[in-house]
Amino acid sequence: MSRQHLVTGGSGFFGNLIARRLVERGERVRVLDIWEDPTRPKEIEFVTCDIRNAEGLRQAMQGVEVVHHNAALVPLSKAGARFWEVNAEGSRIAAEAAVRARVGAFIYMSSSAIFGATHQFPITDATPPAPVEDYGRSKLEGEMAVREVCAKAGLPLIVIRPRTILGGGRLGIFQILFEWVREGRNVWVIGSGNGKFQFLHACDLMDAYMLALDRGAAGIFNVGTDRYGTMREALEHLLAHAGSTARVKSLPEGLTMRALRTLDRLGLSPLGPLHYLTYQKPFYFDISKILNLDWKPKYSNDQMLAQSYDWFLANYDPQSDEGRGSVHRRPVKQGLLWLLKQLS
Repeated sequence: MSRQHLVTGGSGFFGNLIARRLVERGERVRVLDIWEDPTRPKEIEFVTCDIRNAEGLRQAMQGVEVVHHNAALVPLSKAGARFWEVNAEGSRIAAEAAVRARVGAFIYMSSSAIFGATHQFPITDATPPAPVEDYGRSKLEGEMAVREVCAKAGLPLIVIRPRTILGGGRLGIFQILFEWVREGRNVWVIGSGNGKFQFLHACDLMDAYMLALDRGAAGIFNVGTDRYGTMREALEHLLAHAGSTARVKSLPEGLTMRALRTLDRLGLSPLGPLHYLTYQKPFYFDISKILNLDWKPKYSNDQMLAQSYDWFLANYDPQSDEGRGSVHRRPVKQGLLWLLKQLS
C-alpha cells in the first residue's frame, strides 16, 4: 500500500529527485516549496509555502506519513542572516509540525559543511562538528534542532550527510568548471590540490537515501563514494576525458584565499566562504555505516565527473527557465573569475 510523502524543498536539485523517485515507486507525493518546477510530473501535488510558515506546514502535513526535509538556502545563495531563518529555525518548525501531524518518520538532509574546519580524517560519527562559515553553522543548528524535537517526541529520524553532489542537472559551481573544460581553459586549484577529496553522485545518494528509508534505519549516515583520490587527480582525469590539452595549475593558498574573500565581500565572485575555505583541504567520510546496509556506490570520483560533464555538453542551455528557482539547477555568473578564465 502506498504512503503519502511530503518533500520540502521539492523543486530543488535533490528534493526534485526524491519526489520523482517516490512517484516511480508508486508512492503518493506532495512537494512544498516557494517556487514550482515547470517540469513537475502531474502525479506530484504542489503546495506553495515558505518553510518558516508554521500554519502552512501544518496544513501541508495533513495525512502525511513520511516527511523528507530538504528545504534550505545553499552556499551560493550567500543568504547571510537568512541562513539561520531558513536552515536552522525553518528545520525546527518543520520537525515540530511533523510531530503535531503525527507523521511516521522524518528524514533530514544535512550537509558535510558541518565539518568544514575539521582536520580529522576520515570523518566518522565521532568526529566533532566544526563548521567554518554561516551556511555550515546553520545546517548544524538545523540538524541539532531536528534531532532534539524528534528525540523528545519519539519520532523516528534519519539524518543524511552527503559529500559534494554531482550528477546530470547539477549546475552551480560545476557549470563554471565544465565551461572552462569545454573551452580548453586551464583549471586552477588552491594550493597543491593533493589532499584526498570525496564526491558523491546524486543517483548513489538517492539509492542510499531510499535504502535507509525502506529499512527504517533511524540514525545518522555519512554518504560518499568509496573510490576517490585527490582533487588534482580528479580534475586531471576530467581534462583527459574531455580530450583537453589544458592543465591543472596551482594558485598560492594564502594570497588566493584573501583575494577570494575580498571579491566575495564586494559581490564580485560567485564563490562563497564554504568554497574557498574548504575546497583546498582534504575532505572525506568513513562510509562504513551506510555500506553495512548493503549499499554500494556505482560511481567513482572520475566516473561521476565524466558523466556530469557529458550531461552538461549534451543538455546545458543557459537560456532555459527550467531550474531558475533553484541555485543548484540554474546558471551562475562568474563575476571576476571571468578574468582569470581569459588568462587561462
